[in-house]
Amino acid sequence: MSSQDTLGPRADEITPEIVAEHGLNREEYDRVCESLGGRAPNLTELGVFSVMWSEHCSYKSSRVWLAKLPTTGPQVICGPGENAGIVDIGDGQAAVFKMESHNHPSFIEPYQGAATGVGGIMRDVFTMGARPAANLNALRFGSPDHDKTRHLVSGVVSGIGGYGNCIGVPTVGGEVNFDKSYDGNILVNAMCVGLAEVDKIFYAAASGVGNPVVYVGSKTGRDGIHGATMASAEFDDDSDEKRPTVQVGDPFTEKLLLEACLELMAGDAIIGIQDMGAAGLTSSSVEMADKGGVGIELDLDLVPCREEAMTAYEMLLSESQERMLMVLTPGREDGAKKIFEKWGLDFAVVGITTDTGRFVAKHQGKIKADIPLDTLANNAPKYNRPWIAGEKRPVIVPDEVPAPNSLSDALIKLMSLPDLCSRRWVWEQYDHMVMGDTVGRPGGDAAVVRVHGTDKSLAVTTDVTPRYVAADAHEGGKQAVAETWRNLTATGAQPLAITDCMNFGNPQRPEIMGQFAGAIEGMAEACNALSYPVVSGNVSLYNETNGQAILPTPAIGGVGLIKNTERRASAAIGHDGDILLLVGTERGHLGQSLYQRDLVGKSEGAPPPVDLTAELRNGNFVRGLIEAGDVAHVHDCSDGGLWVAVSEMAMAADIGADITLGSQQLPAHAILFGEDQGRYILSVDADQVAKIIASAESLAIPVRKLGVAGGKSLRIDGEHEVKLADLRQAHESWLPEYMNTV
Repeated sequence: MSSQDTLGPRADEITPEIVAEHGLNREEYDRVCESLGGRAPNLTELGVFSVMWSEHCSYKSSRVWLAKLPTTGPQVICGPGENAGIVDIGDGQAAVFKMESHNHPSFIEPYQGAATGVGGIMRDVFTMGARPAANLNALRFGSPDHDKTRHLVSGVVSGIGGYGNCIGVPTVGGEVNFDKSYDGNILVNAMCVGLAEVDKIFYAAASGVGNPVVYVGSKTGRDGIHGATMASAEFDDDSDEKRPTVQVGDPFTEKLLLEACLELMAGDAIIGIQDMGAAGLTSSSVEMADKGGVGIELDLDLVPCREEAMTAYEMLLSESQERMLMVLTPGREDGAKKIFEKWGLDFAVVGITTDTGRFVAKHQGKIKADIPLDTLANNAPKYNRPWIAGEKRPVIVPDEVPAPNSLSDALIKLMSLPDLCSRRWVWEQYDHMVMGDTVGRPGGDAAVVRVHGTDKSLAVTTDVTPRYVAADAHEGGKQAVAETWRNLTATGAQPLAITDCMNFGNPQRPEIMGQFAGAIEGMAEACNALSYPVVSGNVSLYNETNGQAILPTPAIGGVGLIKNTERRASAAIGHDGDILLLVGTERGHLGQSLYQRDLVGKSEGAPPPVDLTAELRNGNFVRGLIEAGDVAHVHDCSDGGLWVAVSEMAMAADIGADITLGSQQLPAHAILFGEDQGRYILSVDADQVAKIIASAESLAIPVRKLGVAGGKSLRIDGEHEVKLADLRQAHESWLPEYMNTV
């Protein structure tokens, strides 16, 4: 019997329409046939190529640019390429973390899309041998006026809380923003941080020949088939029809899987292990074999299934959740099986590693797929797509932006905006205290989670300002990295590394590819200047509907180390009578600011520039003060500017402040609402002020007395009073009122 007869359909059964449905163009299909020795693929093989060559799995439009990012450093144990990145945190311990997108599934089915995004990112972390310690998320929704937005917010927040709360991992931070560009394509980026012992880290490489390939976890169903392909295509008016491609999660099973995997990892039975995430059994087996330089042969008759008569195509492409693939040391199968059966999970030996360098799948006595592994992995298509840089915008002079009729009213209006209002309604639905190690709760610059049983803590944050990236991709990419570095620094943490989630539109449009290229170059510049490498990440392209792209959104997740948890800072004013100090240069930059957009009604000019030399100098100075115990109350200035930052500190402590504009040659509204970068507000005891100012001046760091804390209102030079009660009402009411509106 010939190979073609064994493998199934004739060439004329794979029509151009079927190829197109699988997301492959004509040139790619020709490459498929060439890699198979000139024959046409059967439907199962076409499905395998479809998912492995999708943007989601192959990074075919982004790999040439991702190579520009710095990925190494003395703290880096493992950079991009594994399930998650790993950094050394001392004492034989490591932080393991990654961020990934679940955008398209969450738009189609918000609860399950968000829930399985959380489940998937946690599996990426505990696959490495780490116990998840904290979850974060970065969420972008459409205009509040859009008819789907409220439904999507409700479903996504419920899905995140439902999964994370059930598995018992705290959700400690993140961001929620609204913009009309996300009306037809929301963003749900999930991040997980875990803790591992340096000598107990596990990787995916399936080394050795003749070793058993083991399937563990839940049974395989038909949910999520072609999820990776769907995630690599833009939406249209029929997107709701893709609901069957959304996976269904079970957090209780994931908890069992977590504990079973960590129990097995305590021994030495595992050679390689991989989460069955996007593209399920296909991607996990291909990636394991490719990394180990071996072949792999699967017998699909042995795959545990929960539905009748599943085909090879369905089993290989299913994205059913809570599943893992392992390669074990021969002879250790029985011991491993007892562990998984004890936890009530499926365990099945479904294949073997080979020396063929091929991916082979058999079903019902027939070969259903026989493909060279290097074709599916290293030799997947890689495109250097045409790109054009965005037009540079002029810097807006502060005097060109109109002043408000009332500075007080302007502050209240800004603090009640969807982009600046309190997210309490969101994070109160998440269990952020489970496990008992959360010492810095949601709402500050970064969350802080103690490294269990030690004096150390991890500070974690997510951030990006998409309107900056849209105005200047390079500067916006720089700012996104610098903002997370500043958030971590404001807690007293030494920033260690980042993970990213690159959310953009259709890369086949040169202007979109230009946004991606510019953002990568800006991120790389900031990472290099701040010694803050990228250790993991995800690219999510085709985030658009009917040709309308989202704002370019390179979300950054940052992780830092606090060596002594007692020496950390909060983002609240400390005490009545404290002196507020402003560290950093004031320029009154109003271009692309929230003040300009929401109070003037324009989105003009360049975003605020990021001076990385000043960023590093100012941040190191502030962190040194925190580590020395001289300062315990710090907040960075970002969206909304100086007065917004003071307001957030005041509301956090329920202590007001009287601030002064100083002798700046700038309009009052530019000083108060300009979004200049690299700045921090310190709340310090009066007897520390002279010492801190002298120290800053010796390092040529700009610092000035900003004001005095006290009372129950905010004032500017004794005028423009805003009562904290009124400010709090405006700040905390918008989101609950919006979500309660029928």
